[in-house]
Amino acid sequence: PSGVDYSKLLDAYATTGFQATNFAAAVSMINSMIEARKEPYTRTGLSEEEARPAKGCTIFLGVTSNLVSSGLRETIKFLVKNDLVDVLVMTCGGIEEDIMKCFAPHQIGDFEMRGTVLREKGLNRIGNIIVPSATYLTMDNFVDPILDEIYTRQKEKGEICSPSKLIAKLGENIGNPDSILYWAWKNRIPVFCPAITDGSIGDNIYFNNTTKHIGDPIIMDIAQDVSLIDRIAGTAQKTGMLVLGGGLVKHHICNANLTRNGADFVVYINTGQQFDGSDAGATPDEAVSWGKIKSDAPKKPVKVFAEATLIFPLLVAKTFAEDFSKTKK
Repeated sequence: PSGVDYSKLLDAYATTGFQATNFAAAVSMINSMIEARKEPYTRTGLSEEEARPAKGCTIFLGVTSNLVSSGLRETIKFLVKNDLVDVLVMTCGGIEEDIMKCFAPHQIGDFEMRGTVLREKGLNRIGNIIVPSATYLTMDNFVDPILDEIYTRQKEKGEICSPSKLIAKLGENIGNPDSILYWAWKNRIPVFCPAITDGSIGDNIYFNNTTKHIGDPIIMDIAQDVSLIDRIAGTAQKTGMLVLGGGLVKHHICNANLTRNGADFVVYINTGQQFDGSDAGATPDEAVSWGKIKSDAPKKPVKVFAEATLIFPLLVAKTFAEDFSKTKK
């Protein structure tokens, strides 16, 4: 016997029903993004510094921080390393976790480990993943000199930094091929984080401003970045939204695509329900009402109700990885 043909097994999801069928629809949608991305296109409206090689479809990937905390970081790195997506939107925790993992691995724990016991041992729990507090200190020591450099350029040259510029500098300086941010910097893929202060990096900026730069603080200009992501969306020939999780990353990508009357290709992966009016729970059809997804999109937008660590590696295997393998042959 030849064993299980896992590709055919996943193909069979299309006629399985429930979320398996939605998974198959997501595979089809992502493959449509990939094919549209290969179409020739000359982009205008961005400066030489801002522009990447134009693609027929600009793919926005949104990732919440918990997914970078998990082993899904390696799947995301594959996409960024091989230049298979065009824009990343992450939360501050995702930026930090990527850096921290360059210094020390996280560990698998248990969802039921007691907080009081972990606190006494200097351990932090993210679901069933354990992060030592000491790793945060190592990251702080890495970030602090970069903030000093940013402040010096602000004072001496009047250059005001944005979150995406800070993130690019972090990626450049980490110089680690295991890092998402490193490959984003190397491939000039912009990484947007409108909530850059909502985490340890925000604490670093606070401590710098209250100890080193009292009365003359480091400035982090988020308006630069919202202008850039909106112009990237607005000048694209077609756009695809691939969003893992909800909240800030989902809305920021959707809102950028409002500038073009909506994205062409859409896949959401999360467990949110719409009964509470949350952004995570909002269905693609709700985004159509806002003009964030085209009402005449070539395919029906897809939401897979699933936890991303379970299915995203399988989705990438059936889409980006298969196409990448064929292209490389």
